[in-house]
Amino acid sequence: MTGTTRSSADLDVRRRRILFRSWHRGIREMDLLMGQFADARIGEMTDAALDIYEALIEVPDRDLFRWLTGEAPVPENYDTPVFRDLKGFHQHSGPINV
Repeated sequence: MTGTTRSSADLDVRRRRILFRSWHRGIREMDLLMGQFADARIGEMTDAALDIYEALIEVPDRDLFRWLTGEAPVPENYDTPVFRDLKGFHQHSGPINV
């Protein structure tokens, strides 16, 4: 089981591939961060946003995780609206009830 809650039936081939890659990163934490974001946003992303997101998918898990958690500064070439949307998607202002 991947964890995805979104069907890929209505997606074009590119978006299906990106969705799959988002849920199969290598480490579970990154699967959850990227996969949940992709589930929510993949259908509405423009081709330009998909280009940027695909570049983020290529970043090694450790680096991307450190950028998302604020442990390391985000390189200027990756500090894009898509990255900021990904980071903001996972910020919570209150307690998380499981």
